[in-house]
Amino acid sequence: MTSSSSSAPSTQRLRVDGGEIGFDVAGEGPLLLLVPGMGELRSSYRHLTPLLIARGYRVATADLRGHGDSSADFGAYGDVPTASDIAALVRHLGAAATIVGNSMAAGAAVIVAAKHPELVSGLVLVGPFVRIPPNQSKVAALMFRLLMARPWAVAAWNAYLPTLYSGAKPADFETYRAAMIQAMRRPGYARSFRLTTRTDHGDAERSLARVTAPALVVMGSADPDFADPAAEAAWIAETLHGTSVMIEDAGHYPQSQQPERTADAILTFLHEGSERA
Repeated sequence: MTSSSSSAPSTQRLRVDGGEIGFDVAGEGPLLLLVPGMGELRSSYRHLTPLLIARGYRVATADLRGHGDSSADFGAYGDVPTASDIAALVRHLGAAATIVGNSMAAGAAVIVAAKHPELVSGLVLVGPFVRIPPNQSKVAALMFRLLMARPWAVAAWNAYLPTLYSGAKPADFETYRAAMIQAMRRPGYARSFRLTTRTDHGDAERSLARVTAPALVVMGSADPDFADPAAEAAWIAETLHGTSVMIEDAGHYPQSQQPERTADAILTFLHEGSERA
């Protein structure tokens, strides 16, 4: 679902195998495709998008399948299906894109870059899950799975979400959170969310070695999804022969918690990429 701003671009829909993906596009210039993590809406990028458009970029934001303005009748969810949707959307938009993927969508972006390098001019991985972190507790993973099971998945996510926004929260966090939960309560969407939580990131990890696109890892210094966010960011950046930037006073969503700092990191990366080209 889009931002409540009256200037927000209208929702478009792309038919893909099994359903429709909701997205919007604004601005002119090189293409950036911004994809949120599971449970989130594409308006997770509501504060970042205007900063990128103002610097001369064409910015598309897309909802995950089974989220927001995408349909909820897909037969499969997770990293690989999301990668297929991203590739289809880039083709539809008609130009290679720098893909900005948050959380699970970062893993999907890695898969796209490995399978379809001609579609990807760069990767920006924000709070990225591109593997199961080596120090993640199996008990904690099981507890999360149980929390996100029926019939209490929506209520559990509503309660859990603020912990992922450790550090500064956006001023409009409660409004955004309410819109997200309202979207999830529509028929079929809670089921889609539950199925999305079951992805294991194995395909993303196996794809890392085949990525040739320039890569930037952006990680919140207080990201609670990782025991050591800086170490995870450094490992991913080294594996992809890229760079990493830590965003202070941000958790799992620096794009909305610290949009100016996140924009600065992305724009520096894009400028350096254009100089290399």
